[in-house]
Amino acid sequence: MTAAHVRRGGPARPKQRKAKPKRGAGKAGQARANRLAGLAFSAFLLAMGVVVVIALDIPSKAATSTGAAIGRAGFTVSGYRIVGLNRMNRAQVDAVIVDELRQASESAGGSKPAQPLVDVAAIRNRLLQFGWVKDARVSRRLPDTLVIDIVERRPEALWQDKQQLALIDGDGVVLDRVRVDQMPDLPLLIGPGANARARDLGRLMDLVPTLKPQLASATWIGRRRWDLAFQTGETVALPEDEGAARQALTKFAKVDRSSGLLGRGLVRFDLRVPGKMTVRLPRAPGEAITPEAASEG
Repeated sequence: MTAAHVRRGGPARPKQRKAKPKRGAGKAGQARANRLAGLAFSAFLLAMGVVVVIALDIPSKAATSTGAAIGRAGFTVSGYRIVGLNRMNRAQVDAVIVDELRQASESAGGSKPAQPLVDVAAIRNRLLQFGWVKDARVSRRLPDTLVIDIVERRPEALWQDKQQLALIDGDGVVLDRVRVDQMPDLPLLIGPGANARARDLGRLMDLVPTLKPQLASATWIGRRRWDLAFQTGETVALPEDEGAARQALTKFAKVDRSSGLLGRGLVRFDLRVPGKMTVRLPRAPGEAITPEAASEG
């Protein structure tokens, strides 16, 4: 074998060349840095622009201008329709709507209020301030109408406090004031805070369906218990604890069904002592009222 075929130390290894820096690498890095700097500067300018726009109130002005333009295209409010109004005074609803339409008209430069400039959320929120209104929905009906859909609360009782009468719903929400000569045929709740206990009283009377239709009024005594007055003229004094009141009234209703306690000319049934009923008889003509008979609560 010749030296051309065999070399000591094994097969020949190709020589490794040192990597040379590519041409233009420095220029590419510089270009990248320039781009980052440009982006940072653009972001700064954008942020400054946003600050200026907010400071000058440009969004609201642009929205107003756009809304006015839509109004000039024919999409104005020429009228409105109220749905679901039965007991509430319509004049109160009209006043709210007319005021909001006036504000929208002023925003449009005195012309007819454009549909987009009428704040339907503001109308709804103002209507919810009235006791009669349980819910309200305000919608735009193109091209020129607003629809106000009102859900009214239902009167469940009358509340008398500080010589004033008011209609309330089942949750005790005051709906409207009532004159004495215009009292509807509803149960009467008497005393400070009695309206807030309307729901509790309703649940209590639901336990005694034979007594419920005969209830004339319920007085909240000392913010802790009820005195129930029935149409037959008797008063039933209940204990303070809600559970004890339920038990006592349920037992009273059972005895009334079997023995007829109501309508016999008795004056008062006191159930405040557990397991005991104290009955007050009518006084004879000229009989003095004893301290025990006069005390209540």
